[in-house]
Amino acid sequence: MERGLETRYAGLNLKNPLIIGSSGLTDSVHKNIALEKAGAGAIVLKSLFEEQISLQSDWMMQDSDYPEATDYIQSYVKNNAVEDYLRLIRESKQACHIPIIASIHCYKSEMWADFARQIELAGADAIELNVFRLYTEIGESAISLGNSHLSILKNIKEAVSIPVVIKMSKFFDNITDHVSKLHAGGAAGVVLFNKFYQADIDIYNLEVCAGRLFSSPSDLSDTLRWTGIVSGRVPEISLASSTGIFSWEDVVKCILAGASAVQLCSVLYQNEPSIIIEIKKNIQVWMEKMNYASIDDFRGKLNYHNTADPSLYERVQFLKYFFGYSQEDPEK
Repeated sequence: MERGLETRYAGLNLKNPLIIGSSGLTDSVHKNIALEKAGAGAIVLKSLFEEQISLQSDWMMQDSDYPEATDYIQSYVKNNAVEDYLRLIRESKQACHIPIIASIHCYKSEMWADFARQIELAGADAIELNVFRLYTEIGESAISLGNSHLSILKNIKEAVSIPVVIKMSKFFDNITDHVSKLHAGGAAGVVLFNKFYQADIDIYNLEVCAGRLFSSPSDLSDTLRWTGIVSGRVPEISLASSTGIFSWEDVVKCILAGASAVQLCSVLYQNEPSIIIEIKKNIQVWMEKMNYASIDDFRGKLNYHNTADPSLYERVQFLKYFFGYSQEDPEK
């Protein structure tokens, strides 16, 4: 273990709080070996997407002249995708000595319980459920997303004994309440937050296109806000902060807000894996300077419950007088 950096997240013992988030960075055994050598505390494998399986099935059925082949094609595509994923789990577990967390990106509950059992048998240390669907139809209720989380969690929990983690989006009217319900439903941890595909508009070619692919340091603010609030309000659940984390200072801030671990992704697309070593070293230097012997010594020290002014986490409107600006000053 790495002196002073050990942490416990979602029932897993990690040698440090730096988890590699689910992405193309974790889609092969040789990449995962390199990430472990660079000092990662755990790895979340690239997600198996329910939507991807459905789209591939639809694409194959377009070329079929036999409607009765629908069930066969859907089963064939799913079974092949599942077997490839189980192989990645098995091989990563054999090659690596840090926790390997499987990831399922899903929005229906009925098809994943059996797969979750296979994931456990393949050796995964935990399962991260990335449950989200964008509701755009008039009349659709945002409550449906929360119910979907709880339904899928219930089915998966009944199927496996390994820890189950929910990776959440920001799109809830009451994040704290929902995390509390997830905890009551048996979630071992929650990741705050998922980074979504973003849309943009090309004003010269007049078309909708992909927006910014990676998170940016400015995304950290929401992550810190909700890590601090949820940690203070639902202290029983284990939290991992994600999105907007690019430096060792960002990691320290997340832990001070109450995270047991953080997920790194965009920073690793923009730097070599050796950035992990640099982040760990600087955290240890800071801990020594601040006289902290362990992560637990400062985890949650500035969360909603412990900070001198918790209203700073809740404030959403800029108050000019609060910062000493006059009425003539332009708004920030």
